[in-house]
Amino acid sequence: MKRLLFLLTLFVVLGMQAQQHVMTVDVSKPTARINPAMYGIFFEDINFGADGGLYAELVKNRSFEFPQPLVGWIPFGEVTVQDERPCFDRNPHYVRITNDGCLLRAGLDNEGYRGIGLKKGEDYRFSAYVRTPDTKPMKLSVELVNSNGENLLKKELEVKGSEWQKLTAVLKAPFTDVRSRLRVVLQTEGTVDMDHISLFPVNTWKKRENGLRADLVQALYDLNPGVFRFPGGCIIEGNSLATRYQWKNSVGPVENRPLNENRWNYTFKHKAFPDYFQSYGLGFYEYFLLSEDLGAEPLPVLSCGLSCQYESNEVVPLGELGPYVQDALDLIEFANGAATSKWGKVRADMGHPEPFGLKMIAIGNEQWGEVYPERLEVFTKAIRAEYPDMQIVGSSGPSADGDKFDYLWPEMKRIGVDLVDEHYYMAPDWFFANAARYDDYDRKGPKVFAGEYASHDHPTGKANNFLAALSEAAFMTGLERNADVVRLATYAPLFAHVDAWQWNPDLIWFDNLRMMRTPNYYVQQMYGMNAGTDVLNLQMDGKPVTGQDSLYASAVLDAPTGEVILKLVNAGSRSEKVQIEFSGLKKRQLVSGSCTYLQSDDWKAKNTLEQEAIVPRIRPVEVASRSLSLELQPRSFGVYRLRISTQSK
Repeated sequence: MKRLLFLLTLFVVLGMQAQQHVMTVDVSKPTARINPAMYGIFFEDINFGADGGLYAELVKNRSFEFPQPLVGWIPFGEVTVQDERPCFDRNPHYVRITNDGCLLRAGLDNEGYRGIGLKKGEDYRFSAYVRTPDTKPMKLSVELVNSNGENLLKKELEVKGSEWQKLTAVLKAPFTDVRSRLRVVLQTEGTVDMDHISLFPVNTWKKRENGLRADLVQALYDLNPGVFRFPGGCIIEGNSLATRYQWKNSVGPVENRPLNENRWNYTFKHKAFPDYFQSYGLGFYEYFLLSEDLGAEPLPVLSCGLSCQYESNEVVPLGELGPYVQDALDLIEFANGAATSKWGKVRADMGHPEPFGLKMIAIGNEQWGEVYPERLEVFTKAIRAEYPDMQIVGSSGPSADGDKFDYLWPEMKRIGVDLVDEHYYMAPDWFFANAARYDDYDRKGPKVFAGEYASHDHPTGKANNFLAALSEAAFMTGLERNADVVRLATYAPLFAHVDAWQWNPDLIWFDNLRMMRTPNYYVQQMYGMNAGTDVLNLQMDGKPVTGQDSLYASAVLDAPTGEVILKLVNAGSRSEKVQIEFSGLKKRQLVSGSCTYLQSDDWKAKNTLEQEAIVPRIRPVEVASRSLSLELQPRSFGVYRLRISTQSK
């Protein structure tokens, strides 16, 4: 009896041990070319992603153009809002500060975006446009105030003359504080007018004035993105046609770019932010410049003449689409035109005489129904007539399937767009189950742009946890395997301020001084840094690996380095042994390898501002001459770079 129990126990143990899986990779016959721009980023001004986030301006409502012009400001003494003889015609409001000689000083504080983040010893550039009707010079005090109310830095500046002039000063922060304030005080008896009061860190990305927050751009750069889609999203549509994003308002002198309503300040009634607007300080010129800095192809999105169909029924009649279509043509000229052209000159005057080399443009965001394709067709014909090589991106609507999706895809084929933008915000199970989504797509139709996607783990409040990240890694093996169909892919949304967000999950979270890369970020980075150039045929039991025994896999060749890159996901709760056999090597052989991997036993594990617990790690990999024996850890994603000998033996 004891022997029988021993044998039964042994059989159970052996049955529980991981079985050997054999995968094959054919190195000799790539199946598709990978778009160099394949993996990228999508930016939308949501979650305070632009003002208060990527855009490094620290002052909120710097030009007093909010509907309530003193939002963000705490005035003291005699402070009034004026608009007579303004400094800027499209931003006509300014403040008049009057010191009547009493003991109460006159001035105002700015609260910033949930505070102003300052770092001790760092320099900050203050500027303002000022004038005084008084004949004598006026003395201003510019102060940095910490969250305890202590004004530990004061800089005195002089104002003289009745005409508008720009006043500047560099302030060195005497403290580190995530919730400090800027204070401006009129010290002299008399009156001063002030407009466009601004405070920027000197240490912006590439130290540009009107620049971007350096740490956030560095995080984008580290993704090695191939494409950069901007500026949205739903803000392209606007809650009304009047509040749609109009790119022409976002270029030219930054002081005279008019304020626009941000639809995300009220879309979610339970998370309304009435102080959330678009200053357009981060505009289309800055977006193009950022694309260039990142080495990413710019992909601007423009209104098609429909406001957000979730919020409004506003539709521009077909006969009145002319200005909207002209906006698209003018944008292409702004990006690519000679410095002597009308809009090329605007770009050149802003500091970039060379063209940006725009190759793609998207018309519309998540529109649906007959009203969308009939308007898209008007845009497509006009753009093709003037710019026949420009790639045009259409939309399949707001969902991954359903009536809207099924109607729009044939319409996109009929119109002949180059790419169709698909969006899917789905549960992790959906991502695991859809790794084969594109295996049977039409190879002759328009290509796919996976323009907005993210795994939403609803039981955890849609946390950026390891389960969501691993499901995306598994799904992306299918994007990669079908790179002849899927040409672009971007996670969404990109940024979220921890104290002012409407939507989650998001790729990067930040406060006024720190930022945190999520596990989802590192999945995107591992793909972006290891995109390869050519898809290789990888199979197990004669089929693509799309979830059998919780395994997912893809393989690519990186032609410049001659390396084979494998992406392997084990979504199961136990280790899996995998033998990978390589064919087509001829007389070459594998000589070395490394693995960059993410792993966690806890599906709910996530990163925080205080600690990034889920980060990639690297280990060497032992190779045989033509095979690779691996034991894949449970709940893991690994990128294996394998070097092949270049000399025949």
